[in-house]
Amino acid sequence: MKRGTHQTNARVAASKGVAFSKSPVLAVRLPNWRSRLVLVVLFAAFAALGLRAVWLQGMSTQFLQQQGKSRYERTLELPATRGKIMDRNGQVLASSLPVKAVWAIPDDVLASPPAKITALAKLLEMPEVDLRKKLDSDRTFVYLKRQVEMDTIAEIEKLKIDGIDTRKEYKRFYPQGEVMTHLVGFTSVEDVGQESIELAQQKALVGAVGSRRVIKDRLGHIVEDVGLSREPHDGRDITLSVDSKLQYIAFTSVKNAVEKFHAKAGAAVVLDVHTGEVLALANWPTYDPNDRSKLTGEQLRNRVITDTFEPGSTLKPFTVALALDTGRVKPTTMIDTGNGRMMVGDKPIRDTHHNGVIDVSTIIQKSSNIGVSKIALGMPAEEMWNMFTKLGFGQAPRFGFPGAVAGRVRPYKSWRPVEQANMSFGQGISVSLLQLARSYMIFARDGDMIPLSFQKVNHQPVGQQIISPTTAKQMRAMLESVVLPGGTARQAQIPGYRVGGKTGTAQKVINGRYSQTQYVGSFAGIAPMSNPRFVIAVMIDDPTGAIHTGGGVAAPTFAALAANALRAENIPPDSTITDIILPEDLVEETN
Repeated sequence: MKRGTHQTNARVAASKGVAFSKSPVLAVRLPNWRSRLVLVVLFAAFAALGLRAVWLQGMSTQFLQQQGKSRYERTLELPATRGKIMDRNGQVLASSLPVKAVWAIPDDVLASPPAKITALAKLLEMPEVDLRKKLDSDRTFVYLKRQVEMDTIAEIEKLKIDGIDTRKEYKRFYPQGEVMTHLVGFTSVEDVGQESIELAQQKALVGAVGSRRVIKDRLGHIVEDVGLSREPHDGRDITLSVDSKLQYIAFTSVKNAVEKFHAKAGAAVVLDVHTGEVLALANWPTYDPNDRSKLTGEQLRNRVITDTFEPGSTLKPFTVALALDTGRVKPTTMIDTGNGRMMVGDKPIRDTHHNGVIDVSTIIQKSSNIGVSKIALGMPAEEMWNMFTKLGFGQAPRFGFPGAVAGRVRPYKSWRPVEQANMSFGQGISVSLLQLARSYMIFARDGDMIPLSFQKVNHQPVGQQIISPTTAKQMRAMLESVVLPGGTARQAQIPGYRVGGKTGTAQKVINGRYSQTQYVGSFAGIAPMSNPRFVIAVMIDDPTGAIHTGGGVAAPTFAALAANALRAENIPPDSTITDIILPEDLVEETN
């Protein structure tokens, strides 16, 4: 129907009194129930939305707030400053320097100009291909480099690369480097102690980290500081017993000896007779804790406390001291050592020289295996075992230093006579150099033994009596005779000072057998003899030069170390002998 016709019909209907709503033009052609259904559906939808809003705003408020915070709020860790490690005189041996870790949001960084990424790689001192490999990650957070110096951080910030941020942390610095490293140790990139005192005192040094809450934007930038959650507490400073001067002296003495005698390794330890403090502990080879990129296991080994060896003749004084203390012999008791060869069962025991009939003092001076074996076989095995146990042999030391070994002393009930004889001169038993040094404290003191300490001692320690003061005095006289003319350690003499000690030369055990070419030369000594202040033990492992004995390699190392230590501590001379002349072919020494 045409438009004009509709208008004409409408006018006609209006002229006849028909209502406008009844107009045929406005007539509804759909059923009423459908419009009502749409209305109901719309009402239900709005009701559902309202109920959902009430649920979210009323019942799920805490959950939604947590979800929101997780997207914009972060808890930042506030690192505590690790405590310093100092020597007994307050000289810093380890301290923490402020540095930063560089991290990135990979997608944002990769969107930066290539020139900026190239510059970033250069500042981080890493190949660009390695940097891009780290950034090519689905993770939203990745560390690019840890412990970056502050000067470098300033240059990185100048690049203004989106997605790059930093985190405050600390880097450990060791001023004395390789000289002190086996005492101090080092930490990991996470500031966790890995070796020596850094590991042993981890809980005290590390302190307690703090935290604070911040709001960050999409790029990881802090836009608001919400507040401090927990304050950081710095670690406690540790004062060690070591003296930096004596440590340097010990270190250079060992290093020079290893190089001079073409040895595999060497070690030395210096103990304070009065307090039991470890004044120096040195090893060679060593490493620089500030640069561990080329660190090897050989360098890492703290041979003073982790390596064991057969002490050889350095153990003879304890067998003699036990016999003196129990009244079985006197220093003047004569013993026949024969022609330098004695059979115990079907096994021979030999001396390097034919000493014949000699007294007990000469047995120590000449280092007679036969003489000390006869003394040992005159005592019950249990008494010798008890003596070794009291000295700490075969037991793990309890001085709080990681890696300390127990050594080996077999139960006395299994000893055969030849084994008892061998142990009297240091075979079939193993000790660490620190154990050996500590055992000599009973001779330097009046027969008692005090605990060792790697931290500074401020009180007089209480000792355990091992032998009588009279026996200790007698043994000091014998040990002093070892370094005098006729003794096996004349190269241990020091001009102006009286010293004493005992040499040891032990064959190394290779594949279960005693080697005929590899040895450990050792010396344990006391200085000065008139008023003992230091006990010093030296070990030279596998010297390959013309001389391999303890008297030839360890005794002169002791002399160099002790002489410098006595002068460094201003200890007055106690001898009028200032010129020492040694034979050029002085190389003899027994096992």
